[in-house]
Amino acid sequence: MNFIIKRRPGQGCKGLLRTEYRVWPCNLGRSGQLAVKREGDGGTPFGRFIPKRVYYRSDRVARPQTVLPIRPIHPDDGWCDRPGDRNYNRPVTLPYPASTERLWRDDSLYDIVVVLDYNDLPRIQGRGSAIFMHIASADGAPTEGCIALISGDLRAVLRLMRPDGVIISAL
Repeated sequence: MNFIIKRRPGQGCKGLLRTEYRVWPCNLGRSGQLAVKREGDGGTPFGRFIPKRVYYRSDRVARPQTVLPIRPIHPDDGWCDRPGDRNYNRPVTLPYPASTERLWRDDSLYDIVVVLDYNDLPRIQGRGSAIFMHIASADGAPTEGCIALISGDLRAVLRLMRPDGVIISAL
């Protein structure tokens, strides 16, 4: 099943995630959707992405129902966001000598994380890292470039996602 993400008219940081049967509200990056993504710009990239795997906080939430590869998040899980590092836009074990995003967070945003294949093969240094689908903040705040849904909606989407499915971030 394919999913299409489009910005809500007049609301740059708010979007809609659609299938042919359902629509879910979602939050986008603070800079809205961008055709040319750069590290730290706060934009959600345009493009076609494949869901690669799911991480979840087994100490906080039940294992999501999905056919995607899945594993619990560990306290030392991170994601390298340092352009120029050999592990840029890759999972790493903390502590790590370069800048990272910690997956084990105090808030609930990464209690469920879907890794997308954005800037994956090939990786282009500085084009953006850690573009995930994850749980939206309670206040509906924009993300740093990810796609965020409320927990129940993210779980519903995960039940429908397939490894050969495509997520299209479009105009």
